[in-house]
Amino acid sequence: MTVDGVKAFESLRKALTTAPLLLMTDFKLPFKLYIDASGDGLSAAPHQVQIINDKPVKGPIHFISRQIKPAEARYGASQMECLCLVWALEK
Repeated sequence: MTVDGVKAFESLRKALTTAPLLLMTDFKLPFKLYIDASGDGLSAAPHQVQIINDKPVKGPIHFISRQIKPAEARYGASQMECLCLVWALEK
């Protein structure tokens, strides 16, 4: 592996193993919901910015996903994204 490859791997390993991986939900703070839909499935992840050790930390609170149903496979891109948003908000 190249030096750049090793650095990238170490950076990724540190990011994946440094706490907190998921933040605790604070209902007093605003949420930002990230969604994505594809021909295979839907996914969503609510995020918050919280103050931890006197520093603002942006991070995910939860991850959800599901496969699309056969009828949903015929949806266009905009319809699929709307489906994903409604599904995520209902969860």
